[in-house]
Parts: sequence; structure tokens; C-alpha cells
Amino acid sequence: MNAALEGLQSRLPLPRARYGLDAWLCGAIAVLLLWGLIMVASASVAQAEKMTGDAFYFFYRQVMFAVLGIGIGAAMYCVPLAAWARLHLLLYLLAVLLLAAVLLPGIGVEVNSARRWIDVGVFRLQASEPARLALIVFIANYIARRQAPLQHTLKGLLLPLGAMLLPCLLLLLEPDFGATAILMGVVFVMLFLGGARVGYYAGMLAVAVAGLAYIAVAAPYRLKRLLNFTNPWADVENGGWQLAQSLIAVGRGEWTGVGLGNSVQKLLYLPEMHTDFIFAILAEELGLLGILALLLLFGVVVARGLAIGRAAELAGRQFPAFLAYGLTGWIGLQALINMAVNLGLLPTKGLTLPLLSYGGSSLLTVCAMVGLLLRVDYENRSESFGAASAQDQDSAARPRRRYRAAEARS
Repeated sequence: MNAALEGLQSRLPLPRARYGLDAWLCGAIAVLLLWGLIMVASASVAQAEKMTGDAFYFFYRQVMFAVLGIGIGAAMYCVPLAAWARLHLLLYLLAVLLLAAVLLPGIGVEVNSARRWIDVGVFRLQASEPARLALIVFIANYIARRQAPLQHTLKGLLLPLGAMLLPCLLLLLEPDFGATAILMGVVFVMLFLGGARVGYYAGMLAVAVAGLAYIAVAAPYRLKRLLNFTNPWADVENGGWQLAQSLIAVGRGEWTGVGLGNSVQKLLYLPEMHTDFIFAILAEELGLLGILALLLLFGVVVARGLAIGRAAELAGRQFPAFLAYGLTGWIGLQALINMAVNLGLLPTKGLTLPLLSYGGSSLLTVCAMVGLLLRVDYENRSESFGAASAQDQDSAARPRRRYRAAEARS
């Protein structure tokens, strides 16, 4: 009987898992999101008390952004990737219009001599966040459609880089050098993974690096930042104050930190303690062990994102593959640069730490990116299921075909 059952099971198509989410990716994202809420609550108490009289003002707003972000991520998960591929040109135009609109008086909001935000009522939308997401979709579609010219001709490499010139110019006019550097960094990563010819790629990369280096020293305030970065203690009362306070916070953390909620630097010593420099507060309160845990979580996100992209590429689905590579590169590169800035390894860039820093635009955009990544994974699973089901049905049909053939011969 058992042998008969085993033989029957070997001939019948067995059900395979079609649906589901990447457990490691979802787990790491969930931990980072919850950890970010805790750190915003801890890091912002003094600033919130001073500005609004409510110590948890920024925490409540971050919870609201997290709920909205989860909803946006779920919506992005439900949209087929083919729809985004068809809309690539429209998304590029919308990104350019959004970056241009923020520069117009009456639309863009100016803060600290920078015009980067649009007031949408509930919060101020930082135009560069959704615009960069749209541009990554555009580049992913270009690589998927034009991979052969990209791999063999200079023109194939120049076209996507040329398309990025106008958005980068608009970003620099805001000015937002950090967003420009991240966008170009991610685009170059995507083009490299797309197989751009090494000689042409190295030449364009050298031109881009030289251009960014020139821009970094062309503006007086950027040059001052660079000089303060090299020696913050030389002007610690003025330009070097922020980096010096960040380094003090990191140093106080030692191995295990001073304890959650016990940071001293968040008591109005360190500027932007709940946004760009929340990593320094985390390092102070949780120490080196907290930093290592954070690096591990971002490592899981990057590893799973690249694995999802690789699975799509092996299945011949080029647009989802390069979209996954771009989204993963953005999260990983921005997290790495933010930590490096907090540690004094790079000049101040004004970039948030994904999923941890306070800010509606950043959190909503990252949640949308995660939704797209999970959609790539879902379609990978669906295609794998479809191929497996067809194979199983064919295997199940073979005994019936052999039986009919034998019956016909007899």
C-alpha cells in the first residue's frame, strides 16, 4: 500500500508555494522601522520640547509616517512591474517637473537657504525623494530595453547619463549635493551591473567623479564644509561644531553605550540629532554593539535585495532585475554615506539614515522602494511557480500519454 501511494504521489503534480514574502528582508525592514521609531522618540525629546512643548511630537508624526508608508508600500506591491515599465518616460518627465517646481517661488519652501520642499499640508515633501525613485525606474527600463548598445557602444552609455544631466542640474540648484551624489552613484552601479563596456564606463566614471569633486569645492559653503571635515577641532565653536559633537557622541558610546534614552548630545548639543545625525545618538546610547547590529540589519537588506534582483535576471526578467539592483543600491549607499558622515569619514551631506531618521519624505519613499522590491520577489515566485506547474502537469500527463499510445498499438 505504501509503495502504491508513493508511486501515485510521484505521478501527481504536488502543490508548490506560490505566494509569500521574503522573510529575511521583511524581518530586517520591520526591525529597522521599529528601531527607528524608538530612536526618533529618544533622540528628539529635547528638540520637540523646545519647539512644541510636547516631548514626543516628532515621535507621533513618525508613527503617522510609518503607517502611511506601510500603506504606500502595500500599494506598490500590488501594482504589476510591467505597468511601471510602460510609464518610464512619464515618470522621467514627472521627476523633472517636480524638481523644477520646487525651485519656483510660491511652490517651493526655503529652509536654511535651500529650496528643497513643497508644503503638502500634512508635511513638507522633499522633492528629490520621489523624483529619484522615478528616475531609477527610468534607468532600469533603459537598461532592460537597450542592454546590447549599453554593453558595446559609447552611445549606449552616454544616453542614460545624458538623461540624468537635467535632473542633477535641478538638484544642484536647490541646492542638494547629497541627493545628486546618491543619484549618480546608484545610476553608475546600475549601468555597471547592466554590463557597460569597462573602458567606456571607467572613462565616464572618472569624468563624473571629477565633476562632483569640482562642484564640491566650487561653492564657498561646500568648501568650508570640506575644510571643517578635515579638522573639525580647528573651528569647533562654529563650522566644526556639528561634526565635533557627533564624534563626541560616538566616543561616549564605547562598547555598550550609555543606555537607551541617556544620551547627553541630544540635549541640544548636536544639531539635527533626530534626522541626519540620529546614527550618532544611536552610537552614544547603544555603543559599538548597537552599530554592529545596525550594520548587520542593513547587510541583510542589501544581500536579500541583490539576491532578488539576481533571481529576476536569471529568469530573463531584465527590468525587475535592474530595478531591484537600483533600489537596493540606493538603500545601501545612502545608509553607508550617512554613517560615514556621522563618523567623520565623509563631509556632511545632509542625508537621512533610511528607516531610522525622522522625516516623512524619506520614510514614505523607502517604504515605496521596499514595496517594489517585494513585488519583484513576488513575480519571481509567480514565474517560478508557473514554470514548475507546467513541468509538473507535463510529468503527470506522460503516464496517460504512454497508456494511450500502448492502447493504440494493441
